Amino acid sequence: MMDWIPIVLVTFKALVLGTGMFYAIKWHYDQGKKNKDKRKEQRAVLRSGGKAVAIFALLLLGLGLVTYVVVTQLGLEMTY
Repeated sequence: MMDWIPIVLVTFKALVLGTGMFYAIKWHYDQGKKNKDKRKEQRAVLRSGGKAVAIFALLLLGLGLVTYVVVTQLGLEMTY
């Protein structure tokens, strides 16, 4: 009796996701054709985003090193 529910729901989900992917790809393709002159702005945004990610990674590494030094100075056990 309940065997048809997964078939209907999976089919519906596939149709909705397929339609969404089609329109997302179409929209990105149309935007790429329309905004060829905005490539410089996009590069600047990507460059600043890359700098932010690099700074975040360095800060995270520094925090890890400071934590390691403090833990070893306090004599805490770090084995699992």
